[in-house]
Amino acid sequence: MSAPLFLVESLPAGSTFTLDGPEGHHAATVQRLRAGEVLILADGRGGTAHGEVVAVGKGSVEIALAERGHEPAADPRLVVVQGIPKGDRGELAVQAMTETGVEEIVPWAASRSVTQWRGDRGFKARDKWAATAREAAKQARRPWLPQVTGEPDCSTKQVAARLTEASAAFVLHEEATERLTTVELPGAGEIVLVVGPEGGIGDAEVAAFREAGAIPVRLGRAVLRTSTAGVAALSVLSARLDRW
Repeated sequence: MSAPLFLVESLPAGSTFTLDGPEGHHAATVQRLRAGEVLILADGRGGTAHGEVVAVGKGSVEIALAERGHEPAADPRLVVVQGIPKGDRGELAVQAMTETGVEEIVPWAASRSVTQWRGDRGFKARDKWAATAREAAKQARRPWLPQVTGEPDCSTKQVAARLTEASAAFVLHEEATERLTTVELPGAGEIVLVVGPEGGIGDAEVAAFREAGAIPVRLGRAVLRTSTAGVAALSVLSARLDRW
């Protein structure tokens, strides 16, 4: 089993480090690490430091640091605009997309989104997505922490503006004739995928995204749930971009 990963604000400069706070509690109390076990510290921006536990305290671990490294940022970046689904399907989608390699997730208040994020509720819901991405990144041993960005109720107009800036933009749509498995991909920049909510993407939204330069694509014959469509699309792109 690979060494567990813990996130820190910045990598320590010295040869020893005390991991405390929530991450230290998780290491000492939840995962019950013991002296001699190895772990990885990551700053969420590509930097890593491997270390060995030398002592365990109450809610903290003492670490002897060794090898350090830095993973370059992914290029092209994979961004998913996720139509806000109801219930816990949003967190399920964020978790799985993080494990599959997404770099950024943008919540989208689509016209057919049953759940609408408004006011404080929207910020709390977006923060929950961010926390889900953080935990999933740790589980997947990712040195880069995916970002959850945009307004909590990001509009179709705002999404369209983002699509115009992308190197390539695709809208997952069951009636599309183009396939994500064969459509041309850029070698650099940003690839943006738009995933609709449970009710799908409205005709006016598809038209707006087309005008912004996005290409409607499909994955196959089956119609996927909003919580799995983004994961499937990211899997295709990861394979095509030689990440997998």
